[in-house]
Amino acid sequence: MGVSKMKYIHQFLIIMAISFIGELLSLLPLPVPASVYGLFILLICLFTGIIKLKDIEDVADWLILIMPVLFVPSAVSLMNVGDELLGDIVVIGVVLVVSTIVVMVTTGKVAQLIIERKENKNG
Repeated sequence: MGVSKMKYIHQFLIIMAISFIGELLSLLPLPVPASVYGLFILLICLFTGIIKLKDIEDVADWLILIMPVLFVPSAVSLMNVGDELLGDIVVIGVVLVVSTIVVMVTTGKVAQLIIERKENKNG
C-alpha cells in the first residue's frame, strides 16, 4: 500500500473513531443525536490542537464532496410518505422558511464577528 493510501485510511479512522465516541455518548439520557456529539468532539479536538486540520482534511473534503449521494436514501424514504407530508405542507413550508432565515442571519452575524476579530487582530 502506498503512503497516500495509508494517509487516507488514517484520516478516515480518526473521523470514524470520533463518530464512534459520539455513538457511545448518545447512550446518555439526553436528547442529543450521536452525530452532534461527534461534531462537538471534533470541534473541541480541532480547537485544542489534539487533532490538526491536516490530519483529517483530505478525507473530510472528500466526505463533503460526496454528501449529496448520502442523502439519496432519505429522499427516497420521503417519496414513500409523500401523501402524508402533503397534509402538513403549510406547516412544513413555514418551518423551512423560518429556519432558513434564522440560519442565514446567524451565519452572517458569526461571519461578521470573525471578520471583525481578524481585522482588529491585524490592525
